[in-house]
Order: sequence, then C-alpha cells, then structure tokens
Amino acid sequence: MAEFKLPTEVIELPSKGLLYPESNPLSSGQIEIKYMTAKEEDILTNQSYIRKGTVVDKLLQSLIVSKINYDDLVVGDKNAILIAARILGYGKDYTFTANGTEYTIDLSELEPKEIDESLITKGTNEFTFTLPHSGNEVTFKILDGHGERKIDRELEGLKKISAENLPELTTRLKHIITSVNGDREEKTIRSFVDTALLARDSRALRDYIRKIQPDIEMQFVPQGGEQPIAIPIGASFLYPDL
Repeated sequence: MAEFKLPTEVIELPSKGLLYPESNPLSSGQIEIKYMTAKEEDILTNQSYIRKGTVVDKLLQSLIVSKINYDDLVVGDKNAILIAARILGYGKDYTFTANGTEYTIDLSELEPKEIDESLITKGTNEFTFTLPHSGNEVTFKILDGHGERKIDRELEGLKKISAENLPELTTRLKHIITSVNGDREEKTIRSFVDTALLARDSRALRDYIRKIQPDIEMQFVPQGGEQPIAIPIGASFLYPDL
C-alpha cells in the first residue's frame, strides 16, 4: 500500500517544557504537529463533538505527531498548539469583531507570555503563594488535561444533584490547590476552600495564577490605540468560511 508523506512543523511550547518531568517527552519544550487535512475538517464539523464541547481536543489529538499523553499538556501549551494548527490549516490572518469594530490580525505574530523561570523548579508543576489577606500559605499546580477531566467529572456528578447551583469556582480551586500551610490532605484542602478561603484571597490567587502560567499572549493593541484588546476565539477561528 502506498505511503503518503504529510508536512509537519515543530512547535515551541510556552512552558518551555519546564513543568514536565524529564521522563516526559514534553520536557523538551517542543511538540511536532502535522498540517490539517480533510480528516480534521471532518472532526471540526462533527456535531457530536461540537455538542459535547470536545471538538478542539479531538482536533489537536489528531494533529499531534509526537508520542505524548495528550492529557499531560497544560492549558497554555494546548493554546499554542491550537494557534499553530489554525495557521497551518487556514493561514495566519484572523478576522474578528471586538467592541463593534472589525480587526484582522496576524496570528503568527502572537508571542508566548514571558515566564519567571526562577519560580519554577524544573520538572515540577507546583508553585507557592501566600494569601495576602489571611496569611495562609498554599501551593498550587497549573491545570493539565488530567485535572480538567477530574473537574468535569465532579461537576457532572454535582449537576445531577442540583443543576441550578453548580459550585464551579470552588470545585476548580479544590483541584488546583495542592496544600494549605503544608497540609496535603485532600480533606483539609476541600474544607479550607469551602469554609476558610476569603473571597479577596480567592481572587488574588486566581490573578496570580493567570499572571505566572505559561500561555500565548491573546491580546493586541490596535493601531492608534492605547489599551490592549483581548482576541476572542470565536466560530470563525476554526471555521473561517463562516
């Protein structure tokens, strides 16, 4: 049977591989993906995937050539792969509307966020933060696919109990925080989030995580403007013909 060669590209990960153990191929800080084909367009139009909200994951899993566990990827690295897949599949120009104005940007000019490597112990996905108002010290991790799946499963279970009152924020925090004042017991962490985590500290922790987590800078300053505008990932990002 004839073999068909497909072009591939090596993508630099925003994390630089620093959050992954040395035994993990992702610790190289790079990942190889192939160009989008008609097979991936089938994935993008699969109504079942769209309804379940899994279409992006299915697409990226199909495009990644490197031998990795997809769920090991942290969110920011997935975003970088998604941007690269869009460029390779449909080109670098992306048109969208924000604040009533239409913009076209060059996706290839988006840069990874600068990360403070001094905060990272190479091969360890864990960080320390002292909550500014209560003084409690917590450690936390940057969510990967394994963590996201656990959160989704827990929320699905809670939805069966009460679909109108889902504790999405606190559920996520229970999976992000890995210790409280040195105590790594899951029971302690859950009790702390439910009963002792001040709203002001919760916001401060989430802001700190957003600040330090590796990712792609998804904003730009329009010509003649001063304030950055967030780049929305709308339907036309993966479906530019719409």
